[in-house]
Amino acid sequence: MPKLKVLHSLFLSAPKRTTSATASTTATKTTATATKSSTSRTDETLTQYLSSIDSSSLSSFLSSSISKHSKQSLKPPPPPPPLSNSKKPPPSSTLHNLPDSDSDSEDASSYVAKHISSLLQDGDSVTSPSFQGNNSKNSLESVLSIPWCQQVSHQNVTQQRKDLSRTRKKTYVFKSTQKIRFNKLFKRMDQKLGPDVIIDLCNRLGRETGAKEYNAVMKLSIERATASKDKDSASKQISVALELFKLMKEEGFHQDEETYSPFLMYFIDMGMVEEFEIFCEAIEDNDPKSLARLGYYEMLLYVGVNNEVKIQEICSYIANGNANENFDLRENYLLALCERDRKNELLQLLEVIDITQVSSLDHMVNIFNSLGRLSLESLAKKFLLAFKECEYGAENISTLIFHYASSIPNLVVDNVILKFKSMHLMLEMSPSSKSYEKLIRYSCDLLKVHAALEIVNEMCKDSLTLSIDTLNSLLRACDESFEFNLVQGIYSLISFHNMTPNTETFRSMISLRVKMKDYHGAYEMLDDLEKYGLIPTTSMYNAIMAGYFREKNVSGGLTVLKKMELANINPDTQTYSFLITNCNSEDQISKYFKELESSRIPKVKQIYMALVNAYANCGQFEKAKQVLSDKEIPSKDVNEIKSVLVAALASHGQMSDALLVYEEIKEGGGTVEPKSVISLIEYCQSECEPSTLLKLLGELKEPDYWVDGCCRVILCFIRYNNLRFFL
Repeated sequence: MPKLKVLHSLFLSAPKRTTSATASTTATKTTATATKSSTSRTDETLTQYLSSIDSSSLSSFLSSSISKHSKQSLKPPPPPPPLSNSKKPPPSSTLHNLPDSDSDSEDASSYVAKHISSLLQDGDSVTSPSFQGNNSKNSLESVLSIPWCQQVSHQNVTQQRKDLSRTRKKTYVFKSTQKIRFNKLFKRMDQKLGPDVIIDLCNRLGRETGAKEYNAVMKLSIERATASKDKDSASKQISVALELFKLMKEEGFHQDEETYSPFLMYFIDMGMVEEFEIFCEAIEDNDPKSLARLGYYEMLLYVGVNNEVKIQEICSYIANGNANENFDLRENYLLALCERDRKNELLQLLEVIDITQVSSLDHMVNIFNSLGRLSLESLAKKFLLAFKECEYGAENISTLIFHYASSIPNLVVDNVILKFKSMHLMLEMSPSSKSYEKLIRYSCDLLKVHAALEIVNEMCKDSLTLSIDTLNSLLRACDESFEFNLVQGIYSLISFHNMTPNTETFRSMISLRVKMKDYHGAYEMLDDLEKYGLIPTTSMYNAIMAGYFREKNVSGGLTVLKKMELANINPDTQTYSFLITNCNSEDQISKYFKELESSRIPKVKQIYMALVNAYANCGQFEKAKQVLSDKEIPSKDVNEIKSVLVAALASHGQMSDALLVYEEIKEGGGTVEPKSVISLIEYCQSECEPSTLLKLLGELKEPDYWVDGCCRVILCFIRYNNLRFFL
């Protein structure tokens, strides 16, 4: 297969490129229509570049190209320095056959690998490349292989089953969230150590480093390059990412779409046509099966640089070619047009492409989302009828209807529901449970809880199954929209239709009852738990306790604590934070804090915040300040606790001390919480200079907080006749 220059050209009937002059002409034509300033390169030069990578390799070339084609004319950086204690690949090595990097000490490499393994996997061994391909499958098998009952004793069968169940759940959650935690950890390493150190670390680790680590750091570097406004910094970040890309290939890892997508999207965003094509050639050489998927990025590129000639050329190729030939490539071109909502091109292609052959439901969802955004209802109905005739599946068709209806612009929720129902009526079919639940969640996201509740009622009448997670999302929406009174209707539905609520369902309903000040109803729900085979949890009692303390009803809150003791429910950090915050004396603070320590409950930041507020309420401002001297406070929580101290001191008239702590936070490079800034503005109006108030107002970045603070500042100026600041 010839080198990739324009993907669809591989399937055109035009003669293949045989000379460097032909390739140069093609590259010049492409680049001239896409960007104003770009130099053509011959296939001979490109082939020589790809087949001989030395110190000025892919990273050096593309980094220098960035300086020519980026939006800010970036200056090409010097070639990245050779990594310490590693051997350079020989000049004759190609992109497909690069030597493994070596460290000067296997012991040191092993030690670093084990240390990073302990950081990344909490003690698990680092995955080797040979295992990488089956990592996900084997991880799942290892989780499922944990037996439910092993060496069961008849005396404690129940307890052992509970322990084993917890072990399975803990292991599964760890494996499921491992990628997220990797990305967070590498982002922190990138911020603290810098990308150069991470590259050297990856080189020292050798084959011990996994693909996910490489992908995480490359993505971070590209994100930094995109966000950077400094030309040298952006060039350096791209060089870092490309160096990692090369190291990853050296270590023998498979480079899939997760690896190359950030690079291609960067070139697309920056309008770098030639660099995009060269990088695509390298990807195609590594994995020829990626050709069809690269078509998606190619179309995004031409749309991004407004190359209408190339867009029409590809559309003509699809429209005039064999409908069944290279359908995967055609499908990816179509998906890119859908993502960019290119209406005219979509209308042209959707007339000739057999929509029933699209490879996955996710791709069909993207197409129907675009049809909705473009209000192409006639096409949507045509495709839905075609799917019904080919027995695409009622549930899938119902899902597509939801995505079309919910994507129509400027359509209120009630009209979305009407469109959803009318399209099902046209097809003479009923909505599926899944599509109904999507519609309920869509309504809840927009806080249209009455509409969502009507859909729940319809599902129950039609004897459709409603997942408890969807019901919980409705309860959360009721809380956020202050529709607390709907809880009774929802509870009646649960009882009448024999649904199976979980502890989160009851916690939400109890919280809604409390916010209605219906404490009797909240306690009745605690009594009803037994009917559903559930036991009370600490969070349920905390919800009731929080209601009493919000009303400054300390005796009511302490009554909840007594009921917890009678029910043998142990307090948690939230319970103790409520109790400490609402203490009336130092003795009570000391009492609950000692109970907290004796119960070995971790002292999280909420406990320290509660101590600050409690001491401030008792007038012990020095002790409130001394809370921060506890060496057990994590460094990441210090500024947040200091912000609480600022608000506590300000609200109790200690304005000078509050401003001192505020300045201390700012001098340390920290950020003051918006609520604390609002407190300073509110309580320092009579003491502070107008310039100080304006400075505090400038600290508020979130719109809601800024409006609140601005109103307070204006009222202050009016109250003290400082109207000159409005002139």
